[in-house]
Amino acid sequence: MFMMEMEKSYNQHVSHLPKHLLEYVVDQNYKHYTPIDQAVWRYVMRQNVNYLPSVCHGSYLEGLKKTGLGIESIPSMYGMSRILKDIGWFAVAVDGFIPPTIFMEFQAHNVLVIAADIRQIHHIGYTPAPDILHEAAGHAPIIADSEYAEYLKEFGEIGSKAFSSFDDMVLFEAIRELSILKEAPQIDELVVQQAEEKVLNLQSNIASLSEMAKIRNLHWWTVEYGLIGSINNPKIYGAGLLSSISESVNCLSDKVSKLPYTIDASVVTFDITKEQPQLFVADDFNHLKSVLNEFSNNMAFKKGGDYGVSLAIEYSNIATCEFDSGVQVSGVFKELIKRNNTGIYLKTEGPTALSINNKELRNHGVEYHADGFGAPIGKIINVNDINNLRQQLNQEVQLIYESGIVVKGVLFDLVENENGDIIILSFNLCSVTYNQDSSNQKNLILFDPSWGVFDLVIGARIVSAYPNAADKASFPIEKIHFKSQTIQPKFTKSEQKLHELYNIIRQMRETNVNSDELFLVLNQLINEYQDDWLLTLEICELAKNKYSDIYNLAYNHLMKLKKINLKYEKLIFDGLNLLS
Repeated sequence: MFMMEMEKSYNQHVSHLPKHLLEYVVDQNYKHYTPIDQAVWRYVMRQNVNYLPSVCHGSYLEGLKKTGLGIESIPSMYGMSRILKDIGWFAVAVDGFIPPTIFMEFQAHNVLVIAADIRQIHHIGYTPAPDILHEAAGHAPIIADSEYAEYLKEFGEIGSKAFSSFDDMVLFEAIRELSILKEAPQIDELVVQQAEEKVLNLQSNIASLSEMAKIRNLHWWTVEYGLIGSINNPKIYGAGLLSSISESVNCLSDKVSKLPYTIDASVVTFDITKEQPQLFVADDFNHLKSVLNEFSNNMAFKKGGDYGVSLAIEYSNIATCEFDSGVQVSGVFKELIKRNNTGIYLKTEGPTALSINNKELRNHGVEYHADGFGAPIGKIINVNDINNLRQQLNQEVQLIYESGIVVKGVLFDLVENENGDIIILSFNLCSVTYNQDSSNQKNLILFDPSWGVFDLVIGARIVSAYPNAADKASFPIEKIHFKSQTIQPKFTKSEQKLHELYNIIRQMRETNVNSDELFLVLNQLINEYQDDWLLTLEICELAKNKYSDIYNLAYNHLMKLKKINLKYEKLIFDGLNLLS
C-alpha cells in the first residue's frame, strides 16, 4: 500500500512536467537490478561514507539522509522523490545520456535526472557512463545545500537557452555510444577502442565551440568535477568525483593540477574516457554563480541583435527570436536581410508561431503561419505612436521604416499586450518593399498583396534569441531518436548461479548467518568463480570475529586474487580496511 502511494505521488509530479520532457522519462524497473548490482552499490557507498565526509564540501552524511539515500540498497525513484520534494526537488529515471538541452531543461524544473542503470563490477571504481551511483550518490547529497541547489536550477535555466551545433549532436551520439559500449557485457575491446577514438577525433576536429559546448564545459568543471575552497586545500563537490571511489582520492593528490575557476574554463574540453588531468577550484557557490552570469551575458538569449538571429539561422532547427515589444517569433530561421551590416528584416521557413510571455497568441500558430514568416526590424519614422493606429482600422495605412522598408495595406486587425499597447498589426492587400539603393528605382519585394494577410510584428530590435519554441506546445513533440540503444545483458546459467550466491549472502546479512551455508558458498566461489572478489569480501565481513576458519579461507583467497590481477589490489585492500 505504501509503495502504491509513493508511485501515485511520483506520477502526479511527473505529469506536471512539460510533455516534451516526459518523452525521456523511463521506468526505473527496480526488479532488473541483480544481487551483484546491489553489492556494487553497497561497496561504493560504504567507501564513500567512510572517506568522503573528510574531503567533500558540507555534510555528505546529512545530504544522504536528506535525499533518501541508504548504503545497503539501490534507491527507488519513488522513495527518493518523496524525500527530495521536501527540499524542492524531484527525481526521474532516464536511459543513459540524454541531449544536453533536455538535461538542462530538467535541471531548470528542479528535476534530478538519474540514469537508471548501474555500472558493472569491473567498472566499480570509475565509469564514463552515467549511472545511478553517479547521479544519486554524486549529485543528490550536494543538492541538499540550498545555495548549491539554486545554482543548479539557474544553470539549467541558462543552459537550456544555449544554441548547439550540428557537431554537438554528432559528438553527443558518439559519447552516448561509447558509454553504452563501455558498460555493455561481452563487448570486443577493439569495438570499445574504436568508439573511444571516434569521440577523441570528433572533439579534436571541432573548429569552434558553440554556446552549448562552452556551457557544457562549465557544467563539467563545476557540477561534475568541481572543487571548492582554497587552491592548496580544496574540497570535493562535483558528482563525478563524489561517485568515483578512485578519482575522489586521486583528484586531491599532486598528480592533478588545481586551477582557479574562471570563465576560461568554458573553452577547456574534457575526455570522458579517463580521469581528469586538471580540475578547477571555486572559492564558494557564489563564485560559481558569478562566472555563470558572466558567461551568460555573452549568450544570444541575453545579447539578442544580429548576433542572436545569426545563431538562430545557423541552428537550422526551431528557434525563437524575441522583439523588444515582447512578441516571440518561433520557427526555423533562414535569412536576415541587412543594411549597412545591420539586420532590418528576418525570415523563417515553414511553420511559424507567434507568442508573448511564452504563450502562443490566438490565431497565430503554425497552422495560420504554415508557410513561413517575415518581420521588419527597426524604427518606424512616419508614425509617432503606434497605438494611434486604432483609429485607422479598415483604412489604408503606410508605415515607413528608418531602414527604407515600406509596409502599405489595409489595416483590419490588431493585437494588444496586457498593458493595452499594440504589438501586432494585420493588413489585407499589403505590400512590403525595400529599396536597397536609393539610385535604383526597383524595390525588393518582401511581401506581395497576392500572398494574403501580412501580420506586422511591432519591434525596433531583437532582444533575445534561443533554441526551441517560446511556447513548447506550438510545435509537435519531436523526441530525438538515439542511434545507439542501451544493451541489456543476457545472463548465462553460470552467471545466474553467481547471482543466487550473492543473494544468499545478502539475505544472511539481513537475517541470520548460517556458517555451513557460508562455507558452501565460499567453496563454490573458489572452485567455480575464481575471478570474483566482491562476494568473497562480503563473506569476510560476515565471518570476521565469528568463524575464523571461514574468514581465513576467504582472506587467503583474496590475497591470491590481488596477486593474479593487480586491478583488484586497491579494491580488495579498501574493502578489508573497512572491516578493521
